[in-house]
Amino acid sequence: MEKFEKFSGIVAAIDRANIDTDAIIPKQYLKSIKRSGFGINLFDNWRYLDPGEPGDDNSKRRLNQDFVLNQAPWDQAQILLGRENFACGSSREHAVWALMDFGFKVVIAPSFADIFYNNSFKNGLLPVALEGEQVDQLFEQLARNSDFRLSIDLEKQRVVNANGLEMHFEIDPFRKHCLLNGLDDIGLTMQHADAIKAFEQQYYDQLPWLK
Repeated sequence: MEKFEKFSGIVAAIDRANIDTDAIIPKQYLKSIKRSGFGINLFDNWRYLDPGEPGDDNSKRRLNQDFVLNQAPWDQAQILLGRENFACGSSREHAVWALMDFGFKVVIAPSFADIFYNNSFKNGLLPVALEGEQVDQLFEQLARNSDFRLSIDLEKQRVVNANGLEMHFEIDPFRKHCLLNGLDDIGLTMQHADAIKAFEQQYYDQLPWLK
């Protein structure tokens, strides 16, 4: 998993509360567990005018030109601004994979569904929870400037706009440590590789018939 320290990027916004995971990545695309290739079907039902299925040539599907991620510069956005209870619904980890495969590194919202929130940290996506009034302010700034950008400083736990306005966010210290050091569950385990190897050797020395 890549380290997350500081990041700046274009902000795209979807002004809807209670966006569920089936909207983020519809159920028909959940057959693969490769973690990649889902970005093309992110928000599939909103992004395309034609129904889609796994294996479709998406270049031949009609785009919904009214959807934000089909419009420049937001088709290159890496920070997503949302509303309350983002990514509610089913527990599919594919929702995080789809957002990251599209290019998003940060999602900012007043609140997140618990399972999505936990899955985000395990995959290197940073969910930033801000007060509703602060999110309103970011929506207003974006409405005035289509090329609106934000900078995220994880170490200092702050969101900063081009004018220097800072917004502080809370994050669990352990999750912060993992993101700053690029540690997913496997990475955390491998920090103890020598101890694991020593235990295995001792175990097989005592019970050699189990080898």
